[in-house]
Amino acid sequence: MNKNAIFIHVAGLWTLSTLDASAKWLVLAGVPVLMVTWVRYVMHIALMTALVLPSQRSAIFKTRSLSRQLIRGLLMVLSTVLFFSVLRRLPLAEATSLNFMAPLFLMAMAPWLLDETHRWHRWVGVVMGFAGVLIIVRPGSPLDPVGVALGLLTALTFAFFQIATRRVAHDHPLTTNYYGGLFGSVALTLALPWFWKTPELSPGQWLLLMSTGVTGFVGHLMQIMAYSKAQATLLAPFSYLQIIAAVALGWLVFGQLPDLTTVFGIALIGLAGLAVVLWETRMAFSRTVKQ
Repeated sequence: MNKNAIFIHVAGLWTLSTLDASAKWLVLAGVPVLMVTWVRYVMHIALMTALVLPSQRSAIFKTRSLSRQLIRGLLMVLSTVLFFSVLRRLPLAEATSLNFMAPLFLMAMAPWLLDETHRWHRWVGVVMGFAGVLIIVRPGSPLDPVGVALGLLTALTFAFFQIATRRVAHDHPLTTNYYGGLFGSVALTLALPWFWKTPELSPGQWLLLMSTGVTGFVGHLMQIMAYSKAQATLLAPFSYLQIIAAVALGWLVFGQLPDLTTVFGIALIGLAGLAVVLWETRMAFSRTVKQ
């Protein structure tokens, strides 16, 4: 087991949870969601241009399918904007847990979009995940129903984003990461005149806004490093440890803790995804042994 890859993977996810907490704090302070997203992508591409472009040069732009990279970039921006909108309405832990439906949506759509075989255990996982969602948004729950709906839409969009990422797997990871940041920066800059609103922030708050690009860049870079050192099947089960960071930051920064019933729903979503991942890993191992 590659312990370094696992550590980098989890650390990267926790760094991205820091980005989520920063974005939530900023949108609650009145900064428009699109502005937070724009700063996040502009800082991301600026860092990649400064740190990666000098060594990669023109090689970073080489892709076998520019159209697929652009589609992935569009889905990346949409999922970011949607998730930041969710963070305005829902606590960090609940928002993060709803996003864990994305891999379950991906598994459900894989037979049609990725020509993969139908497998019953994937559908069991999807049903379990939705049961967890229903527990979280049960009657009497204080959660905003619009926020929950946006959370599920975010998860669905992120599932399409993961499919798009698989379809550009032939390109270098740095190339894919660069195109994603570049698309987001250009698209949101062109839309800037329609949503620009100069926020009244203190120097510390401006620094927090700028940090979203740094944490986004570092978090995604650590993910690239982890997946270059270990297989996705090894790292996938550890992805659900991100909920620990989400709960901790939600409590430390916003004083929000999910109640016991919500914790059960969150755990059910996590267990559904984890069980499917472990079953897929077992099947892959069995196929390898038989060959």
